[in-house]
Amino acid sequence: MTTVSLTISEVFDIALKFYHAGRLAEAEQTCRKILSADPGSAATLNLLAVIHTSLGRNEAALSCYDRALSLRPDFIQAFNNRGAVLKQMKRYGEALESYDRALALQGDHVEVLNNRAGILQELGRYDEALAGYDRALAARPDYPEALNNRGVTLQALRRHPDALKSYDQALALRADFVEALVNRGITHHELKRYGEAVADYDRALALRPDNADALSNRGNALNKLGRREEALASYQAALDLQPHHVEALYNRGVVLHKLRRFDAALASYDAALVLRPDYPEALVGRGDTLHDQKQFDAALMSYDRAIALSGDQAQALVNRGATLHELGRSGEALQSFELALALAPDNVEALTSRGVALHDLARHDEASADQEHAIAAGDGAVLDRRGASLDKFRRLEQALASHDAALALRPDYAEALVNRGITLYHLNRFDEAWASYDAAIGLRPDYADAHFLKGLSSLVSGDFERGWIEYQWRRKAPSTGITKRDFREPLWLGEDDIAGKTILLHSEQGFGDTIQFCRYVPLVEARGARVIMEVEEPLCGLMTGLAGTAQVIAKGDALPDFDLQCPLPSLPLAFQSRLETIPSTTPYLRVPKQALDRWRALLGTRRSLRIGLAWSGNTKHVRDRERSMRLRDLLPLLDIEATFVSLQKEVRAGDAASLESCDMLRFSGEIGDFSDTAALISQLDLIISVDTSVAHLAGALGKPVWILLTHAPDWRWLLDRDDSPWYPSARLFRQRETREWGSVTMRVREALLELTGHRNRDLLPS
Repeated sequence: MTTVSLTISEVFDIALKFYHAGRLAEAEQTCRKILSADPGSAATLNLLAVIHTSLGRNEAALSCYDRALSLRPDFIQAFNNRGAVLKQMKRYGEALESYDRALALQGDHVEVLNNRAGILQELGRYDEALAGYDRALAARPDYPEALNNRGVTLQALRRHPDALKSYDQALALRADFVEALVNRGITHHELKRYGEAVADYDRALALRPDNADALSNRGNALNKLGRREEALASYQAALDLQPHHVEALYNRGVVLHKLRRFDAALASYDAALVLRPDYPEALVGRGDTLHDQKQFDAALMSYDRAIALSGDQAQALVNRGATLHELGRSGEALQSFELALALAPDNVEALTSRGVALHDLARHDEASADQEHAIAAGDGAVLDRRGASLDKFRRLEQALASHDAALALRPDYAEALVNRGITLYHLNRFDEAWASYDAAIGLRPDYADAHFLKGLSSLVSGDFERGWIEYQWRRKAPSTGITKRDFREPLWLGEDDIAGKTILLHSEQGFGDTIQFCRYVPLVEARGARVIMEVEEPLCGLMTGLAGTAQVIAKGDALPDFDLQCPLPSLPLAFQSRLETIPSTTPYLRVPKQALDRWRALLGTRRSLRIGLAWSGNTKHVRDRERSMRLRDLLPLLDIEATFVSLQKEVRAGDAASLESCDMLRFSGEIGDFSDTAALISQLDLIISVDTSVAHLAGALGKPVWILLTHAPDWRWLLDRDDSPWYPSARLFRQRETREWGSVTMRVREALLELTGHRNRDLLPS
């Protein structure tokens, strides 16, 4: 039997074949046989090191490379391979040293030059990396790997056209170069050429359908094109291939959030965070989703984790500030926006959000308790109040400057224009506010909030012709919080003949609006229509006695059949009301007899002037903290010789102690609905009220009513007048430039002293 002997070279070739066939265990075993026969085989040590690397044994690989290089100090491939392992281990300095030793042996070795440039690219030393790739390409111009890597570096340097050129050159040499196609797609994406990006990814996937990165990136481009369902499918395909593809999980969460599939978005973000707990972008996305679900405390925790992981998270700070603003923590929100701007001074969202926070603080800041108790103490207290008011004014000016700074950076930022308009409105610069809203509409013609706010600026200025039209946008404006109602029956706005038809007139906003606009019901009935009113249950009893009403339905109850419908606040548009044509005959509401008899008995014999007080309104109203007072703001009135009656059905905790300590009749336990409030008002001589439903009710009943208004009033009270075209019995007392209630109370007090001194007999029944 003949035995065949193989040379070391032949056995090495066998080991090499095993390695290329993926039979790593057999390749390793064969290398060890060679080394047992020839421990000085540097080539075998190099191959064994490569096998170790493939099996994840980096330290063993380095040991083999070091042994090979000790045997053969000019072994360039071993230096090159050793550098690759060190790069994988993120020991970049040692990797560079290994490549430099190889280049000292052969300065134009293209593979070493390419790999060394890759280390520099990894370290962010892009200019040096680019020089390295250029050296490699000078030695071999047809080297597609270097051209691709050079494109990545140029992309990092924001030299996108040059990057595209480099990728194109690589693809001209190798049309099936998947990595170059994917990278070119990323560059097209960054240039906002999303369609071309999708085309690149599609070409890459045609060549390699199992490329999860291409599928994930394709989803990103599809998302930018608004093709969100296709984007989700692309992310899912990536995750089917690689369930732990963390970027695909994160980006899928982004798209699900945009589609308002909040629970699914949270699940996707959470899955990404299980794989990468230190993923700040996923934490920010998670916070954004929780914010939109109004889970504000949970959103804050998510933003705070993102910021703790990465101190340069400007967007997380902006979104955190927005969440704090939703929680009414305007001071903390301002701090968050300031921190964001310290990191990113040109962040326009942070600038306009900072303006919103400053505006909010200006509106909601209150004078100190000492100043409140010292309201009548003399000039010093007045000066303190003026100083506090000046601070509010300065904050509004700062808010305006912040919005202007955002617009200087991005003139087409419609949200900043709207926020600027809101601040101008509160500075009583109504024409400028109107122009700012109009500019926003010029950018986004369907911007509902801008239209609605523009309408308010027109109405407060008395321009009803334009104002009512724009006011219609309130039904689409998110800022109003009006619940959308989808009626099958058409909306009536005055154009069509309604004789013989049944029309539903339905409430839409607060009690005060319903009381104000129900004056139009007789006019609708006069056109021959049968009127059904749908109002909040506390108003039903009062509205039953309204002239022109055939039926009153409590909101939420089943509706009868009807032909047309119109929200009550749209009736002024339907009748094209102007200042001089407002239907202002009062009273237009009547007190139910049963309630009237009850309250006459409760109040008993009149012994002095009876004055009703209402100092606060609905806590949920967007401007409640501006338009409502505290009871202590009105205490200087109570030493006047009169009987004071509280008209507050609900008393806030901060007012309870003041109410207990003052001489005022209280009936909060006896007031059931608005029929009771109307009956109580009918037994009084004068009503003094902030801008709330009590003021409207007194005006609708034709009772003398003094209405206390903020410096920037609600639109219905117009500007610079002390009377109201809506309520002939009303007298308006406005805050002045000091923007505080103390001076308003003093003027009311003076008017009351005059009234009680000269007109008591006129108000008392004979």
